[in-house]
Amino acid sequence: MSPESIRQDVKNFTEDSLVQWLGKHDIAPYRAGQIFRSIYHRGISSFSDMTDLSKDLRGFLSERLVITRLETERVQTSRDGSMKYLFRLRDRQYVESVLIPEPGHWTLCISTQVGCAMGCKFCLTGRGGLVRNLEPAEIVNQICAVKEDLQGPDPLTNIVLMGMGEPLANYENVVRAIRTIAGNNGLQFSSRRVTLSTAGLVPRMDDLGRDIRVNLAVSLNAADDATRSRLMPINRTYPIEMVLSACRRFPLPPRRTIMFEYVLIAGVNDAPSDAERLARLLRPLRAKINLIPFNPFEGTDFKTPEEDAILAFQEVLQNRHYTVIIRHSKGSDICAACGQLSPRS
Repeated sequence: MSPESIRQDVKNFTEDSLVQWLGKHDIAPYRAGQIFRSIYHRGISSFSDMTDLSKDLRGFLSERLVITRLETERVQTSRDGSMKYLFRLRDRQYVESVLIPEPGHWTLCISTQVGCAMGCKFCLTGRGGLVRNLEPAEIVNQICAVKEDLQGPDPLTNIVLMGMGEPLANYENVVRAIRTIAGNNGLQFSSRRVTLSTAGLVPRMDDLGRDIRVNLAVSLNAADDATRSRLMPINRTYPIEMVLSACRRFPLPPRRTIMFEYVLIAGVNDAPSDAERLARLLRPLRAKINLIPFNPFEGTDFKTPEEDAILAFQEVLQNRHYTVIIRHSKGSDICAACGQLSPRS
């Protein structure tokens, strides 16, 4: 098969890279915006339906580009209203996304990899290792599919890259996807409403702060290196002080904070003394803390703390003047809670 006969996925382009591709074929740059608006604003899935383009241009694009969609294998609905989508990819791999109800709007948690290489002990996703990175189109198409399926008056306003995979380990594809997610001619999500969570890939944290505007969430989960290394193997390469130094370098617009995620595990990291250490660690930072009681899954020995222990941990941090939210993850009855996603169908 010749290279000319292989059609490229237009959703793998950013608008700027599509302008460059069109320019190589002597097509005016403004056509990129028209194409993007047709796909992401009007939901058009065929070039032949883009009636604001000439017939010849529609034919040219159809021969060289394709507009992909994800195949929804299954949708499960939790008793709390969360919905877990299982998507089948072109190579018959699977990823999951979770639609979370909030007062007056929805938040969508999307995946960036099939599986994960981080090996965090409290997370089911990494147990099978990394299968492959998702392409930009496969990241963006999770949002497109859910928006198309969404019912009712409440809009989808928030995107969190906290599903399967480590986003910064798939850096180039993730940044391309975010440019489309937040682009005016793309999906038009405000950068204030897009949050990327990382286990702490320090060099890429620096790149992210330089390359794109997005909210940063850091999966910390311990206040000392010994405990964090036990829970998160990445800490042996990028220990806590290196991660926090990267956080101090991360450019924050006015009134924005870095979110620190802390999975509370009974008898491991949930003592008041752990909270005291955490408070001291984060003192120089503009920090918000999400406490996530551990979500059990089959084969783990970890336990969820008692509610009294969770509240006591929160109180220590609040007394040190931190904004602290206890996030009882939704969708646990359908294995859609934080740390429960899996590439297996």
